[in-house]
Amino acid sequence: MKTTIATVIGKQRQRSQRSQRRLLFSVLCGLCGCLVLPVPAAAQEPPAISIRPFVFGSVQSFAATDTFNAVCGQSYDPFFGGGVQVVFDDRFVVELAASRFKQTGERAFISNGQSFRLGIPLTAKIVPFEITGGYRFKLSPRVRPYVAAGFGTYKYTETSQFNQAGEDVDVRHAGFVLNGGADFRLHTWISIGADVQYTHVPGIIGTAGVSQQAGEDDIGGVAARFKLIVGR
Repeated sequence: MKTTIATVIGKQRQRSQRSQRRLLFSVLCGLCGCLVLPVPAAAQEPPAISIRPFVFGSVQSFAATDTFNAVCGQSYDPFFGGGVQVVFDDRFVVELAASRFKQTGERAFISNGQSFRLGIPLTAKIVPFEITGGYRFKLSPRVRPYVAAGFGTYKYTETSQFNQAGEDVDVRHAGFVLNGGADFRLHTWISIGADVQYTHVPGIIGTAGVSQQAGEDDIGGVAARFKLIVGR
């Protein structure tokens, strides 16, 4: 009788364990099903106005190639910054962006097409503030190509510990901006963006020194930009 009762209890335990496993499996399948189900259309509808802050980094190839090669040893350098986008009706976008470039080089001069560095250190900084307006194309729910154009104001400073009074440079000038690229949505609230930006900023350099010798007056150029964007 004891053996029979033990056998019955053992079978009941086995049935209970099988039932628990089936229940767990059903719950897991249900959860997985919820994860792969498409988001309801109402949840996918973008807001009429979306505010999207972002940070970005870029690498710019300067139009003043000979000037930057002579002073900094290369004609391309990184910018880092951030800003905010305001998107209207998921199509039209206005973007405000600010960034900063800083590089240490040497005073130089150009003679017969060859540059010579003088061993006198200097620090150059560029601080752009840009505003653009553009249009976003509906290629797919996750990929949104765009084009934009606008203008900016660019502050350029050049300092050296060996400068005499009045020799430091501190000027600001307006310029033109044009860019195009695409946003790639990773999550409802997270996107990454990549674009190519062209800037034309004449008049800041070219009046003296190595830039005048090189015949260059534009501190703009072509940049590859990469953004991390938060918002719908």
